[in-house]
Amino acid sequence: MLDVVLKYTFMQNAILSAVLASIVCGIIGTVIVEKKLVMMAGGISHACFGGVGLGYLIGIEPIIGAMFTALLSAFGMAYTNHNVKTNEDTLAGMVWPLGMSLGILFVSLTPGYPPSLDSYLFGDILTVSKTDLWMTGILIVILFAFLIPFFQPLKTYLFDKEFARLNGIPTDLADYVLYVFIALSVTVLIRVVGIILVIALLTIPASIVRIFTFKFNRMMIYAALCGMVMCLGGLALSYLLNVPSGAVIVLLGALMYAASAVGNKIVTGLKKGRP
Repeated sequence: MLDVVLKYTFMQNAILSAVLASIVCGIIGTVIVEKKLVMMAGGISHACFGGVGLGYLIGIEPIIGAMFTALLSAFGMAYTNHNVKTNEDTLAGMVWPLGMSLGILFVSLTPGYPPSLDSYLFGDILTVSKTDLWMTGILIVILFAFLIPFFQPLKTYLFDKEFARLNGIPTDLADYVLYVFIALSVTVLIRVVGIILVIALLTIPASIVRIFTFKFNRMMIYAALCGMVMCLGGLALSYLLNVPSGAVIVLLGALMYAASAVGNKIVTGLKKGRP
């Protein structure tokens, strides 16, 4: 496979995308798992389909439309959560089908032959472009620019929101910022595993790491490394087996989680049984 990587630009882009996507997953995925925002992130990811359809309808790059609807849904969910008595799961349950329905409607209204949406729904890491790589790289820079100076307040906000508010941390603003970061992360990961599977890529690495440690900074680092194993391993397997890359990445991650959970259970049982 090494000769293919060195020879073809699309493989080089795919590998670099896998590494960059894993860093995003390590940071944002850990936050999603610790803050219990899995359903909300799923709602935002499926809302992106409405933006993809809108992009085709009005003739702009579909990923730009996806980013627009992701940010719109993130702001809408944050605002509704603060001003209406409802919970995040309920909001996600409404946004999830709404985004998919709008996407189907917009695509059906698009003139001409219906476009292929497989790469947006299920992902195709081999189609990642230089623009996608730049978008992911810029997002990582922004994440680190926010994370490094605000790491301790972020930990306080994630684990005890009320305590954070009493200590002067603007928790309402933090909610909006977090939702925006989730929306941007979902958008840049669509090319890797697609709208339907992106929530798995965001949550599986952090969930695997959480089996072994609860230290927040370690979780981010190890989740990024775990994501790299998932993405690069899934990419290699999909190339060798000639099957869709997004599905293989997620299936590999699920197997890694199962193996980690079972292995940890066995080791814990052996330690307890030790005299």
